[in-house]
Amino acid sequence: MARISDCFTHLRAQGQCALIPFLTSGDPDLATTAAALETLDKAGADIIELGVPYSDPLADGPVIQAAATRALKRGTRLDQVLGMVKELRPQAPLILFTYYNPVYHRGIESFLRQAATAGIQGLVIPDLPLEEADSVLTISQDLGLELTLLVAPTTSPERMAAIARASQGFIYLVSTTGVTGMRQELASRVQGMLRQLRQMTDKPIGVGFGISSPEQAKQVRDWGADAAIVGSAFVKRLGEKPAAEGLPAIREFCCQLKAALTAS
Repeated sequence: MARISDCFTHLRAQGQCALIPFLTSGDPDLATTAAALETLDKAGADIIELGVPYSDPLADGPVIQAAATRALKRGTRLDQVLGMVKELRPQAPLILFTYYNPVYHRGIESFLRQAATAGIQGLVIPDLPLEEADSVLTISQDLGLELTLLVAPTTSPERMAAIARASQGFIYLVSTTGVTGMRQELASRVQGMLRQLRQMTDKPIGVGFGISSPEQAKQVRDWGADAAIVGSAFVKRLGEKPAAEGLPAIREFCCQLKAALTAS
């Protein structure tokens, strides 16, 4: 698998915007998650974000919270998630989405080393503030992992610039205040934030939180994003249906999103 940053370099050279689907591990079960990873890998996903279910997901909306609750009730734990990843090795780089408590509890170096050994390429830790990220950034870099930091609509320009300097792989631009979830419209201020970030850095920028349709994915591409990150819409299609229906549903949706992102 290529590094996250290498993937963006390749896509930029081709003038393409990356598609990053998100899945909740273990919803409806780990076998289906594994099949979903392979499905999305073959359906055009450029990078795949894999969420570790957590009991207090501060950044997650109702769809992903419900998925995490179902996964935890089934007994899904970090070791099982990483064991599944180790067996797959898809072509698309994998980003592990996890909260900081499991990282701290296991020990930063131990956690990151286990993730890297399993084949994870990147990390998103939404509740890790910039001021406490140095140790994770240093160790992850040594292990070949890339820690992506988040910029929110409430982030000051000074802090935005600092986050842009520190973030690895790409910068995750949160499209709205609040939690993840499907929305009818994207906030128009995203376009201005993208323009502002572009003046600070040449690193890739991915937009997430709220993208739920091919039209919205194309919109963030046209605004200048390097990636469209789509979570709840995939989780809902996969977790709330039998696997025989969910897997074809996410395949079709992935193809629709990819087509919108590559349309002229």
